[in-house]
Amino acid sequence: MNRKELQPESSPQAAFGARLRSSREARGWTQDELGERMGYSSTHMSAVETGRKPPTLRFSRSADRAFGTEGTADTFERQWREIRHGSLLEGFPEYVGHEGRAAEIRLYEVGVVPGLLQTPEYASVLAGSAVKRGAIIPEQADERVSLVAERQAALVRPRPPLIFVVLDESCIRRPVGGPDVMDAQLARLIEFAELPNTVLQIAPFEMGEGRPFDLPITVLTLSDRSLMSYAESAQQGYLERESTSVLPILTAYHQLQADAHSQAASVTMIRQLRKGIP
Repeated sequence: MNRKELQPESSPQAAFGARLRSSREARGWTQDELGERMGYSSTHMSAVETGRKPPTLRFSRSADRAFGTEGTADTFERQWREIRHGSLLEGFPEYVGHEGRAAEIRLYEVGVVPGLLQTPEYASVLAGSAVKRGAIIPEQADERVSLVAERQAALVRPRPPLIFVVLDESCIRRPVGGPDVMDAQLARLIEFAELPNTVLQIAPFEMGEGRPFDLPITVLTLSDRSLMSYAESAQQGYLERESTSVLPILTAYHQLQADAHSQAASVTMIRQLRKGIP
């Protein structure tokens, strides 16, 4: 049989294909046999293995089911997300995969409205600013804006997650994109607060040193009730799965919620800001 030698170091897509082949051969499966397990033709399997066809989210999840890697730290889905979102921080594509299936999401953000609550215009301004700074190229900016929409769409499902959001007051005070963009974004926050599965709170400046977090933090509760936290530095995103590490973060988040404005008071603050009231 004609066997094409693979070069996994040549690209993330090639690395995905090489891993698929080595995983298949380690189990003694032919491309036909793996294709049957995953619901794809042997021709399709060959094209992905050799890098001629890019994997999709559906393909990656099928591979995880076939090889029993679902729920592990190194899934095919995680690898696909790194291909799809190569300009993002390390760790973030993996986090997004868990976020889209979480039962509960708790967010704390500083400085900017978080992606799950951004309007397309607000997201575009932030991405465009990164292009002007030379941090990313225009194609990567488009990718970031698309990802915001994909993440938001993933939460619209028959049993949507409970979403708790605490925004530092700087998120609503910092002007992004001019008055029209900010007005629409603030209106979006009010709409979010009115949903039956959400809670929105503002952590006012006067909380001062009482804030338990200095950086953005996310805590996910998965369908099996396990916990996961995600935090970012300037260069890397970090996922924490150990309950002994995540539980103190969850406790601190509950303290933050207790000291922040109530949802009613937070919405009133946002409404006043829209009217130009300091």
